[in-house]
Amino acid sequence: MQTQAKGSQHGDAGEIAAAIANIDDVIGKSQDYLLSLQQPEGYWWAELESNVTITAEAVLLHKIWGTDATRPLAKVEPYLRREQRAHGGWELFYGDGGELSTTVEAYMALRLLGVSTTDPALQKAKQFILDRGGITQTRIFTKFHLALIGCYDWQGLPSLPAWIMLLPNSFPIYEMSSWARGSTVPLLIVFDKKPVYVVEPAISLDELYVEGRANAKFELPRKGDWSDAFVWLDNAFKLAESWQWVPFRNEGLAVAERWILERQEATGDWGGIIPAMLNSLLALRALGYDASDPVVHRGLQAVDRFAVETSDVYWVQPCVSPVWDTALVMRSLVDSGLAPDHPALVKGGQWLLDAQILDYGDWAVKNKVGQPGAWAFEFINRFYPDVDDTAVVVMALNQIQLPNEALKQQAIARAVKWIASMQCRPGGWAAFDLDNDADWLNQVPYGDLKAMIDPNTADVTARVLEMVGKLGQRGQDLIQTCDRQSLQRALAYLQREQEPEGCWFGRWGVNYVYGTSGVLSALALVAPEQRRPIERGAAWLVTCQNRDGGWGETCSSYKNRSLMGQGDSTVSQTAWALNGLLSAGEALGSYELDAINRGIAYLVQAQQADGSWDEDYFTGTGFPCHFYLKYHFYYQNFPLMALGRYRSLLGQQQTLTLPLTLKTRAVEVLTAEADC
Repeated sequence: MQTQAKGSQHGDAGEIAAAIANIDDVIGKSQDYLLSLQQPEGYWWAELESNVTITAEAVLLHKIWGTDATRPLAKVEPYLRREQRAHGGWELFYGDGGELSTTVEAYMALRLLGVSTTDPALQKAKQFILDRGGITQTRIFTKFHLALIGCYDWQGLPSLPAWIMLLPNSFPIYEMSSWARGSTVPLLIVFDKKPVYVVEPAISLDELYVEGRANAKFELPRKGDWSDAFVWLDNAFKLAESWQWVPFRNEGLAVAERWILERQEATGDWGGIIPAMLNSLLALRALGYDASDPVVHRGLQAVDRFAVETSDVYWVQPCVSPVWDTALVMRSLVDSGLAPDHPALVKGGQWLLDAQILDYGDWAVKNKVGQPGAWAFEFINRFYPDVDDTAVVVMALNQIQLPNEALKQQAIARAVKWIASMQCRPGGWAAFDLDNDADWLNQVPYGDLKAMIDPNTADVTARVLEMVGKLGQRGQDLIQTCDRQSLQRALAYLQREQEPEGCWFGRWGVNYVYGTSGVLSALALVAPEQRRPIERGAAWLVTCQNRDGGWGETCSSYKNRSLMGQGDSTVSQTAWALNGLLSAGEALGSYELDAINRGIAYLVQAQQADGSWDEDYFTGTGFPCHFYLKYHFYYQNFPLMALGRYRSLLGQQQTLTLPLTLKTRAVEVLTAEADC
C-alpha cells in the first residue's frame, strides 16, 4: 500500500524540494503510463470495484437460470476467499471491519458453489454473522435474494403491488431515482410471483439464524415513528393478496413487462447497472421466459461483459465507466501539458463525440423542454445519460482540438443546453433526473438503502459551474438558455450547502474532501468575488492535511460527521485537495504554499516505477453509508491533473516563493467564525 500513516511526519524541506524538482519526470512517466492504456478505439476504461455482493448475486442468477455451467463460476470461489478478512466477514469498503449483509451474501454464494458448511472459511463467516444478529438483521435486498431459493420467507419482505405501474407517470415510479426505478419495475413482477427456485446444489442457511429458523419472525421492522404507516399499509397489501383481491394485477404486470422490454438496449443491458440487469432477468424468469429467448440471451451476455476474469478469479463489476474514465484521463493529460491536438486526444475526442446520446430517455418524463445531447457513464445507456458525465465530457472536448471543430462545438452547445434544462428547483443539479427529491420514498420498507431519490447535490452542481467557467461567456449564455437567473440560483444553492466547518458534502465521492475540492474549483472560475466561502473551504482543507503531506477521508464520515476529512492518506483524495487549494489560491491571489508543496511531494514520492500510483481504499460513492466504489483510474488521472496544474502555477510564478499563504488567512477566518 502506498499510503503513509496519518500520524507520521513525512518529508523535510529538503525532501520536498527534491520531490518538486523531479516533477517533470513524474508527469512524463504518468502521461506515458496512461497513454499506454488507451484502447485501439480511442477510449480509456479501468476496472470499477465494489463489494462482493454483486458477484454473489450473479452466481445466484446463473443458478436460477441454470446457466452456471456455461460460465467460469468456479473462479468465483477463490475470489471470495481472497476478499474474506481475518475476522471472517466481507467488507463494504476497504478496512471497514466487515458488514453483515455483505457477509451473508458471500456465504450464500460459496454454498451455491458447493463449499461445505464445515469449511474453515465458512465457519469463521458463520460466527461473524451470528455475532451480528444473523439473517433476520440483514437488509431487504439480502433477504430478497435468500427468499428466491427458500432460505428466507417471502412474508418478511414488503409487498410491491404491480398496479402502481398504472398510476400517472410522475407517481411513484418517476419520483424514484433512475437506479431505483430500473430495479423496482422488474421487482414488481418478482414480488408478485414470489418464486422459490430449486437450485443445484440445494442449500439451507438455517445455521445463520441466531434464533433458529423455526423461531424467526418474518416481518418488516418498525421504527416507532410516522414511517410505520408504511408497515400498516404493507399489512393491508398482504391481506389483499391472501384474499386474491389485488385490483388490476394482470394489467400492472403486463405494463411492467413491456417497460422492461422497451428499456433493454440492443446490447442486452438495462440501465447500465448490474442491479437493474439482474432484476430484469429475474423478472423474465418469473414470467416463464426461456433461457434461450433472445431477450434473456442478450441480457445474460450483457452481465458477462461486466465480468472480470483472470487466470485465477472471476468477479462482476457493478457498472462500467468508459465515458467517465475517458473524459477524466483526457482532462488530466491536457492539464499536465499534452498538446491539445495530440493524436491520442484526437482519437479519444472522436470516440466521445460518437458516444453522445441523441435519444430521449427517462429524464424527459419530468423534463418537458430539454432536447437530447448528453452522455452516459457506460458504453451504451440511451435511457439514462447523466449531468455529471456530460459536464466532464464537455470540459474534456473543450480542451482539445479536433479535425471537425464545428461538429465539436455543436455537440458542446447541445449538451450544455440539455444540462440547463435539468436544473432543479432549489438551484442545483442532480445526477440523472429533474426535481427527483421526494424524500418520503426513503422511508418505505423497500428503501432501506436510503437511495430511492436523486436530489440536487453540491458536487454535481459544482461540476456544472466548473464547466460553465471553463467555457467562458459562451458557457454562461448557454446555461442560461432556460433561466436567465440560472447561475445566481446555482451559486445561492452552493452557499446554502456549505457546512458550518466550511466544507461541502460529497455525494458521489468520499466525501467532504471531494465535495469541497469540486466547489472550490467551480467558485474560483465563476464567482471569484465570493471570497469568504472560498476562504472557508480552503481553510478547512488545510486543517485536514495529514502529517505525511497527504489527505484522506474514510467512508465512515458519511455516518459520523466527526470523521469528516479524516483518514489515511490516499493519492486520489490528496489530488482532490490539491486541486481545490490550487483553485482557491488562483481566485484569492495567494496560495497555501506549504500545504500544497507537501501534498505535491506526497504524490511524487508515492509514484511507482512504471509511472502509476496505487491505493487500497474506496474513494467513490454509490449510495452513502451503503455502497462504495473503487475507481481504478481515480488514483491515476487525478494525481496527474494536480501535478500538471501545480507545474503550470510554478511556470507562471517563476519562483517557489508566493504571496501571503492561505494558512495565515485560514487562521484569521476560523478565528472570526468562532467569534461569531
